[in-house]
Amino acid sequence: MITLQDCQALDAKDTLRALRAHFELPDGVIYLDGNSLGAQPKAAAARALQVVQQEWGKGLIRSWNDAGWISLPTRLGDQFAPWIGVDAGELVFTDTTSINLYKVLTAAARIAREDAPTRKKIISERSNFPTDLYIAQSVCQEYGLELVLLEPEEIADALTEEVAISMLTHVNYRTGAMLDMAAITAAAHAKGILCVWDLCHSAGAVPVDLKGADADFAVGCSYKYLNGGPGSPAFVWAHPRLINRFWQPLSGWFGHAAPFQFTPDYQPAPGINRYLCGTQPLVSMSLLQCGLDVFTQTEKYGGMRALRRKSLALTDLFIALVEQRCAGYGLGLATPREHSQRGSQVCLTREEGLGVDGKDSGAYAIIQALIARGVVGDFRKGDGAKHLDILRFGFTPLYVSFEDVWCAVEHLRQVLESEKWKRPEFNQINAVT
Repeated sequence: MITLQDCQALDAKDTLRALRAHFELPDGVIYLDGNSLGAQPKAAAARALQVVQQEWGKGLIRSWNDAGWISLPTRLGDQFAPWIGVDAGELVFTDTTSINLYKVLTAAARIAREDAPTRKKIISERSNFPTDLYIAQSVCQEYGLELVLLEPEEIADALTEEVAISMLTHVNYRTGAMLDMAAITAAAHAKGILCVWDLCHSAGAVPVDLKGADADFAVGCSYKYLNGGPGSPAFVWAHPRLINRFWQPLSGWFGHAAPFQFTPDYQPAPGINRYLCGTQPLVSMSLLQCGLDVFTQTEKYGGMRALRRKSLALTDLFIALVEQRCAGYGLGLATPREHSQRGSQVCLTREEGLGVDGKDSGAYAIIQALIARGVVGDFRKGDGAKHLDILRFGFTPLYVSFEDVWCAVEHLRQVLESEKWKRPEFNQINAVT
């Protein structure tokens, strides 16, 4: 049996443990929801004060030049670019994931219409994050395409000459399962299919090499593993071979080649800057800098390789402890055991019929009971015919410790054993689950 002392010994040997000190983590809280919203970097509060009081309050409009506001989307993009295998000048932070996905899907649809007008399908996973599917439905309506939803095991056979675009998420938000980006992209390109990748649950959590995989477009958010703060801007990338073929559909003035010439006709900026749109959210974008700065510091500890090594060790430990200490309580495992197929989260399942009413699973109430004890994870409702509700736990190696894992599972065991999750207050559904 794995003991608390074993976990404390792992923490003592953890070369990344000093990074935890860069984050605001409340006493008594074990935060396992960084796959939904990352923790606050300690530098963020002072940075927000600087932007509001100094740059905006005293610098006023001069700060567009004096404080470098105008170049912040590209400067942040250049700082983050190496972490996902792209070069400086190829990535910008701007807008939201949904908006950026609309931009790149539309660009891909225009390219496909020009190069292969008979292709009429966009393929995606049935369990992809809903906003991706909603945006794809919109693009399909606009360009006369059909959205085809697949199970993961069906993707390979679905890569045919009828398909224009493959739109996939690298790490599945429900299960933590990770797709083989390089293999899928190569197979898709062999059939003439453009590949759009959503990196929301992998950027900053697992190694990503977009150019090594020869991807075409990618988007992702910054408020999860990048710790940019709630609503912090997302990023967008397009391969250099495609980036100048079409301008994106939201042709706002920040994406203009010369925005301060104020000409009435739109001329897209060269390169990735054409994927900018309107005036940038400078306060939230400035806070993102704090999260990226912590990532930059990890390079002296081994960078992404060290983060990935710890992530796998944390998730291995969580799985082992749940199976040792929580057996017999109706929990299953949705996340792959194979390292090559796992992101940085562990998703437990619980079947319908185990809840207080004999209909639901009780998974939501279990999560609420854990949160009341200071163990923060989240819940996702079962999809389709599987009827397996999900208890989600994210493991951010920047600030989650091995002792955190042991204590979280001990709380889970106590919640299940005592059946305190059956209390009415834990079965009241909140707006955000």
